Amino acid sequence: MAKNYAALAHSVVNALGGVENIAAVTHCMTRLRFVVKDASHIDGETLKNTSGVMGVVRNDNQCQVIIGNTVSQAFREVTALLPQDMQPVETHSPQKLTLKRIGAGILDALIGTMSPLIPAIIGGSMVKLLAMVLEMSGALPKGSSTLTILTVIGDGAFFFLPLMVAASAAIKFKTNMSLAIAIAGVLVHPSFIDLMAKAAQGEHVEFALIPVTAVKYTYTVIPALVMTWCLSYIERWVDRITPAVTKNFLKPMLIVLIAAPLAIVLIGPLGIWIGSAISALVYTIHGYLGWLSVAIMGALWPLLVMTGMHRVFTPTIIQTIAETGKEGMVMPSEIGANLSLGGSSLAVAWKTKNPELRQTAMAAAASAILAGISEPALYGVAVRLKRPLIASLISGFICGAVAGIAGLASHSMAAPGLFTSVQFFDPANPISIVWVFGVMALAVVLSFVLTLLLGFEDIPVETTTTPQTAQPVTVKEARA
Repeated sequence: MAKNYAALAHSVVNALGGVENIAAVTHCMTRLRFVVKDASHIDGETLKNTSGVMGVVRNDNQCQVIIGNTVSQAFREVTALLPQDMQPVETHSPQKLTLKRIGAGILDALIGTMSPLIPAIIGGSMVKLLAMVLEMSGALPKGSSTLTILTVIGDGAFFFLPLMVAASAAIKFKTNMSLAIAIAGVLVHPSFIDLMAKAAQGEHVEFALIPVTAVKYTYTVIPALVMTWCLSYIERWVDRITPAVTKNFLKPMLIVLIAAPLAIVLIGPLGIWIGSAISALVYTIHGYLGWLSVAIMGALWPLLVMTGMHRVFTPTIIQTIAETGKEGMVMPSEIGANLSLGGSSLAVAWKTKNPELRQTAMAAAASAILAGISEPALYGVAVRLKRPLIASLISGFICGAVAGIAGLASHSMAAPGLFTSVQFFDPANPISIVWVFGVMALAVVLSFVLTLLLGFEDIPVETTTTPQTAQPVTVKEARA
């Protein structure tokens, strides 16, 4: 049954306190992300029980509503209800600065900046993989112009990632996007890249008597993100000190003259060091624990997705693939995590007597298994019924261990699923193809069986939206 997205949008907006309580809204691949003016006006229970809503994640005045793969259709209906000139407003008094609040702010900035970029990154990744497959199969000879152009198309989103990050972060930090892009553009300018290459070879490079650290900024996230955050403060400060009659030319000039050198001399190198430190920490753990680290990550991944923490690994994955050509800890763990949620959803679809739940579970299983998009299965089935989530975590651990022992690694960062399995194929190790499909099959079968063994509380047809009144279903009852 097709969803009525107009009705869904009305229900969601009303549960959030009405149009007047919404300050901003964006969306990622499966979630509507709202910023509300007063969190006390949110009717959480009504929101969770709204037909078409798979789950809700709240943090202060931010509310994420999980819709699934068709979130863009819901987003269009929601924005149609809101004023076109709606802007976020600051209505809260300054709050006490704590480590928890600082951590939440950093996580929010990272997720809010990276989420809109994921489609471009996945699109570029898949084109690069297509070029690799065409070369491996001999369909296109190495060095052909068509192959080169395909590779450039796939690499564009990664090479110019600092510009994309700057544009997205400018929206997040409410600063001038064109200035953010222009300053990030300096970091990937061909002349600057050549200068940094000379500095890396030992040539002394300085700006106004200040030494410039040799850094390569293509394929990076953190430098442009930190730079744009600083730009938001620089812009406000320059706006205060420049006379009104000179703002048209003096304000942007001063902003660029302050922000660009600051990015080159201080912020850029600092961002690279932060990113490298995070990557070093993650892969030092991987070096010590080996396959066990992949297994642990496979079990934790659904929980990280629930909290939004999974996006923290995006810069690390991008940087690792850019430096080494592959990533062997986070991405392999997602194979078991994603397909295990799909297998659990298949088991729920097979056992449940609720037609609506069966339809939801089948769609969620297809999304997780085929495309690697696991949130519909996570929120629409696993979290909702609880025991399938436990089955998925156990299966994710076991499949992560197998993937780690096999030494699987991804050459891209598309969400692992059947359609994107090519990213794990290693031309130097043809047996990797067998391992990839073996782990995928194991994840689906193992989670399916574990879900049947653990059972779950089915949702009665007459009270579909109230899971708390559900009755237990056991394997014996299902067989009967």
